[in-house]
Amino acid sequence: MKFAAIDIGTNAARLLIANVQRTEGRIHFQKLAYYRVPLRLGEEVFDKGKISAQKALQFQQTIQAFSLLATTHEVQALRAVATSAMREASNSKKIAKQIFQETGIEIDVISGDEEAQLIFNSFELLQLQKQQQFVVVDVGGGSTEISIFEHGQKVAARSFELGTIRILKGKTNPQSWSDFSAWIQDHVRLDEAHTIFGTGGNINRALKMLAPKQKETLTLASLVSLHSTLSALSPEERCIQYQLKPDRADVIVPALKIYITALEALGQQTLVVPKIGLSDGVIYQLFLQNTQV
Repeated sequence: MKFAAIDIGTNAARLLIANVQRTEGRIHFQKLAYYRVPLRLGEEVFDKGKISAQKALQFQQTIQAFSLLATTHEVQALRAVATSAMREASNSKKIAKQIFQETGIEIDVISGDEEAQLIFNSFELLQLQKQQQFVVVDVGGGSTEISIFEHGQKVAARSFELGTIRILKGKTNPQSWSDFSAWIQDHVRLDEAHTIFGTGGNINRALKMLAPKQKETLTLASLVSLHSTLSALSPEERCIQYQLKPDRADVIVPALKIYITALEALGQQTLVVPKIGLSDGVIYQLFLQNTQV
């Protein structure tokens, strides 16, 4: 069964199309296509509180293109979700209505809690052992979601207003960093072993830069070193020296800082990058909704 997920983030909009099957009790998830458009909704929202007419048109055109692609792939169901930037834009309801009228795609502006839950649900696709303890750190353009899983159940989850574009725009309260670390330490049993997972486009890119031939693990030391190296360069220099796209070259530095802060708060030295996230969680939810007896 084919499904499509549209993730309208603060930095970019993404379309994921996947085939999902259940065979002998196991879920088989095959990614068929992935498209990304650097909309940068957060740049306007965090500065002016709303999305401009010009950006709204680009937004609409992106969703129209995604809709046509999903139709071409003959997906059974599609869901579009929007996160931090659309949550905060004063005209988000108006824009969502306009886009629905023009494209037929209904955009769900989801809460930080639902965003964290969908990301968390995507980890079912990894077939983890039920008793495995892990923490998921998902860094986006407007927020960071933390989910904690211990002894076979989710014990806590929270969304923080620590996002890459929000940081670049100087719209983050310094106290947010302290609150972020304190919450992690208050809700994670630091005396017990946990696997720390990092999700999001920036950590996926960092993995390619630091460990292209390894599987999925990065060390805290390597992240600190990369953060230091990139911080000393301008975004233009990062593009040239590391072949980064312009819309990745600026946000990767604050993203690394968030992952580093999380690892330090957890007292952990390694981060696993499973290359799954919100879009995967949306598709997994669609699969469950369309296979219920």
